[in-house]
Amino acid sequence: MQKVRKLFPYILIALALLIIGGAYWFYNQHAKPQEATVYSQAGSSNDEEQSEETSEENADPKQLLKNYGPAPEFIGLESKWFNSEPLKMEGLKGKVVLVNFWTYSSINSIRSIPQIAEWHDTYKDQGLTIVGVHTPEFNFEKVPFNVESAIKKYAINYPVALDNNYKTWSAYKNQFWPAQYLIDKDGNIVYTHYGEGKYERTELAIRTLLGLEGEFEIAPQDTGSSANTPEIYFGLTRLKNFGGSEKPSTTNQIYTFPQKLKANHFALEGNWQFNQEAAIHTKGFGRIKLNFDASKVFIVAQSNRPTTIKVYVDGKLIKGVVVSESNLYQLFDSISPGPHTMEIEVPDENFQAFTFTFG
Repeated sequence: MQKVRKLFPYILIALALLIIGGAYWFYNQHAKPQEATVYSQAGSSNDEEQSEETSEENADPKQLLKNYGPAPEFIGLESKWFNSEPLKMEGLKGKVVLVNFWTYSSINSIRSIPQIAEWHDTYKDQGLTIVGVHTPEFNFEKVPFNVESAIKKYAINYPVALDNNYKTWSAYKNQFWPAQYLIDKDGNIVYTHYGEGKYERTELAIRTLLGLEGEFEIAPQDTGSSANTPEIYFGLTRLKNFGGSEKPSTTNQIYTFPQKLKANHFALEGNWQFNQEAAIHTKGFGRIKLNFDASKVFIVAQSNRPTTIKVYVDGKLIKGVVVSESNLYQLFDSISPGPHTMEIEVPDENFQAFTFTFG
């Protein structure tokens, strides 16, 4: 008994470590996916990032490649594919495959599409197969018709699969939109990239796997983001930047603008209610106020009928935007970034706002 008492503190320490380890594992398994950004996150070193890119570009192209193991099979996808019959990774052995995770309301995903489409056109007859795995951020992106409309809008000609239940996403342990996984002819992942940009490096990896030599040119792409404001979500699940005095609720209530709104925050005026994904304007006239620091502002929104919202920046009316189907709408575009105040007038009910994104 005396020995047990002596060991008791060590047993407690062991149990505590097990609990902490289990909590850490659970968090990583259930972490929220993210939209990959094109600028450095706080705490990273731009100098280190630049030196890494320089060394990779000057090195032997094969040094870009690293064997990460066999590529997971496409699993849990909807039965209908676009631009192709359903594909299997096993059936693509002998091909170079680029798997691109994307979603059509993501500005980062959208800006990367032209370059990915260019690779499809350039290398499809030389052994490259591109598969776009559309994994939705919001429920409306699960609707096949909506995805098909986006595919037509952005002139996507390569195969696209719908991963509505995140099965293939999880098999790749992916967490970003967009994300590219390059797979060699033996079926192994040998190169990854998250976010926009670094197109020359990715194309060099593609050409190396295809056995192509010589110089190539990348057409200029919109890859820059000068925003100092992070993505802002309206839904309760990820609501962090609400600056009003009210407590957001799933029931209808009246909101008013605060006397002072913090930077990178938004507030509401009028009748609104929240759900897990959006803020919904429920009655009469309403407004949204946003303080931001960026050169471009987009909103993911929808309305049951075409609704023209008016956008004011720093007190001046700059445009009217017709919102109808669930989509990404541009509200503001300037040459250089800077701090601004935006107010959006919503004339009637059934308008839903999901997220602000910035460039």
